[in-house]
Amino acid sequence: MLDLLPDLFDLYESDLSLLSPHYRQFGQKSIFWGEVVTVKCFEDNSKVKQILAQGGEGKILVVDGGASTRRALLGDMIAQSAVDNGWSGIVINGYVRDVAALKQMPIGIQALGANPIKTDKRDIGDVNVPLEIDRVIIKPGMMLYADDNGIAVSLKRLELPLEC
Repeated sequence: MLDLLPDLFDLYESDLSLLSPHYRQFGQKSIFWGEVVTVKCFEDNSKVKQILAQGGEGKILVVDGGASTRRALLGDMIAQSAVDNGWSGIVINGYVRDVAALKQMPIGIQALGANPIKTDKRDIGDVNVPLEIDRVIIKPGMMLYADDNGIAVSLKRLELPLEC
């Protein structure tokens, strides 16, 4: 399958909310979906690292970094931890680094862009809280679906097209 979101919107348009189309693909998997886990943090990826070091089979970490362009909230070491722990994907309202390494990892990663500067480590942030990103409310336990067409969330798990 080359596309997921067009088929899902054809079948479930009223069940889906689409984030703004300014996210870029960084991981090897361009199509990914799963149950949402959330982190809200600003220029400190301590909580991102902690969560992705835990088991995440079938889950997507959604990080609201306040769209800060000054520091990267995800790099190759934390992304590798996510791969090792079975996460399906990561969506960051912020920036990533180690772009060439991320492209080689079998995980879905979408973010606003790249920045080579790492974050501060102050252990500041909130886990599993509702987020508002691009005027869309994203809560823990929702489902997220992503591909090259964008990112969408749903309150319930949707039946995927047969090709998935």
